[in-house]
Amino acid sequence: MELLVRYLERSNSFSSALTPEVIREERLRDDLKYYFMSPCEKYRARRHIPWKMGVQILKIVMITTQLVFFGLNNQLVVSYKEENTMALKNLFIKGYSGVDEDDFSIAVYTQRDVYDSLFYVLDQYSQLGELSVGAISYAEDEDGLLLPLTVCKEYYKRGSLKPSDEAYDIDAQLETLCMEHDPRTANQWRKQNSSFFDLDFYRLVNIKVTFNLKGINLQTVRSRELPDCYSFYVMITFDNESHSGKVKLYLDIDAESSACQDWKISGTAQKNTHYLLVFDGFVILVCIISTTLCTRSIILAVRLLQRFSQFFQEHFDRKVCEDDQKEFLNGWYVLVIVSDVLTIIGSILKMEIQAKSLTSYDVCSIFLGTSTLLVWVGVIRYLGYFQKYNVLILTMKAAFPKVLRFCCCAGMIYLGYTFCGWIVLGPYHEKFEGLSRVAECLFSLLNGDDMFTTFAQLKDKNILVWLFSRAYLYSFISLFIYMVLSLFIALITDSYETIKKYQSDGFPLTDLQKFLREHKDFPVVDDFSEKDVEPKCSTFCCCKRFPVNDDIILIS
Repeated sequence: MELLVRYLERSNSFSSALTPEVIREERLRDDLKYYFMSPCEKYRARRHIPWKMGVQILKIVMITTQLVFFGLNNQLVVSYKEENTMALKNLFIKGYSGVDEDDFSIAVYTQRDVYDSLFYVLDQYSQLGELSVGAISYAEDEDGLLLPLTVCKEYYKRGSLKPSDEAYDIDAQLETLCMEHDPRTANQWRKQNSSFFDLDFYRLVNIKVTFNLKGINLQTVRSRELPDCYSFYVMITFDNESHSGKVKLYLDIDAESSACQDWKISGTAQKNTHYLLVFDGFVILVCIISTTLCTRSIILAVRLLQRFSQFFQEHFDRKVCEDDQKEFLNGWYVLVIVSDVLTIIGSILKMEIQAKSLTSYDVCSIFLGTSTLLVWVGVIRYLGYFQKYNVLILTMKAAFPKVLRFCCCAGMIYLGYTFCGWIVLGPYHEKFEGLSRVAECLFSLLNGDDMFTTFAQLKDKNILVWLFSRAYLYSFISLFIYMVLSLFIALITDSYETIKKYQSDGFPLTDLQKFLREHKDFPVVDDFSEKDVEPKCSTFCCCKRFPVNDDIILIS
């Protein structure tokens, strides 16, 4: 009834009768106004409870809690693996200092050191039960027999070298010879198989010692969780591929966790896995509800856009501009749906890990961490309803296209410096040894970090490379810090100043906003052909058409 009274009053003001077209227009306007209201305005207008906002707040609390629980458990697992790796390096690598030299643990330079290091591994492994202070032991097969230790040497099939005569005869085909033995008597190999350990170093490519161990992570008892059983697959490599007189020793470990088969525990530690599984299931349920509500809002927005576009086409013979169309396609809903999908996948992986069916902690961490990031970023949407907090969102929205184009151009120069630094300075500077390291070093220089060290570490053994490095570093720092970075900040500052000006003077009205405010002064397209017009768009103003003038070039 109130709606009819409003229609009648408006019709009297325009001296026209109430028609179905007017009713259709008013209904469309009311639906659009309600769609673009904030949750509080919707509640005041129609007393509709903001379920979407309530679900998002609940989801933030639950996902953050879930992440904290998983993070604490993941820290215990990661620390256990890292400490076991360090312990095994100290146990099996002779002369290990506790710090890796580079990507390898230690290097040896004489034949005697190679033999001593190899036999040291065998001796230590045969005495593992008497040496190790950790809950670790030899691995067994299904029949209860100890898994053997394996030593494999890889070498060229045939070869002879005479460096003094600059002569060599090499068959590039590789051969591998392996031997297995009981772990407890591994130290007796050198006597029983002396011929196997008679190494031809000029043909030797590498030696690999592999063995399996079992361990139990008892520290999880403190967090009221059952200890996990671990299988460690250890490989110690003597790398002689370069034949440079430097043999590198690597220790690689692959750990897999599983549920212990036979366990008994008493005291305060109790099995609480089922509580966490119920909580994770509830998180998945909340995410499904959130996805359903956001999908429903997107479908409603598409239908409103279709109604609005049809109305404009019928009454003004023009299409809705691109900026107004973007108002209906709410990117926040897409963000929420993506975060919900990631949370559901991460929660399923977490439940599998807790049930000891999976051990992929890193994959689960990526899903849960990314989803939590997106959930907290989505909070900005609700802060955007307040004018003082909305400056950041509007500035990012206005500056993003310009910043993206600017970064594409600057990125081409950055890639050029990356390739140039890698090929020229790579052999002489450790920070330029690989493309990824070059990119990281240049990004560090771009932010003013570690400049002097980068200059000082380049040795002046080659004067030509030294002079080039100075020109290279000085030009990069000058170009990117004084020009590129300053222009980058200027783009964002310009967008911020524009937003501040619009907030004080008012934003330009788009066709959608004029329609919602019941304006009737929509511009009408003049009667000229489509080929004579060119669209003009902006971030805040609606697209309008103007005659093309070849003498005028607009540069954004």
